[in-house]
Amino acid sequence: MTFLRTIGIFLLAGLAEISGGWLIWQWLRDGKPLMWGISGGLILIFYGVIPTLQNEVDFGRVYAAYGGVFVVLSILWAWYFDGWTPDRFDLSGAAIVIVGVGVIMWGRGF
Repeated sequence: MTFLRTIGIFLLAGLAEISGGWLIWQWLRDGKPLMWGISGGLILIFYGVIPTLQNEVDFGRVYAAYGGVFVVLSILWAWYFDGWTPDRFDLSGAAIVIVGVGVIMWGRGF
């Protein structure tokens, strides 16, 4: 259950960070209404709290592993919402990063 909780928190944090940043991007770069920017800012505040829910006590380990999750979710977000198509280097890089997440979070257990 701890494994699934960890993954769930990483996914929630990633979606909050990416969606908040994307909303601000849309407001500032693409001329969307101010409410998009405000909503993005509020979501980013929520994002700042989410990683503290992890059971891991080491801040650095949580954020290092989360960075890898963020990379993969960013690629998926851009692919789905922005119509950007990742190439083989993007996808192979994402696979390498996810392996790194596993090593950082659970490597000492092996």
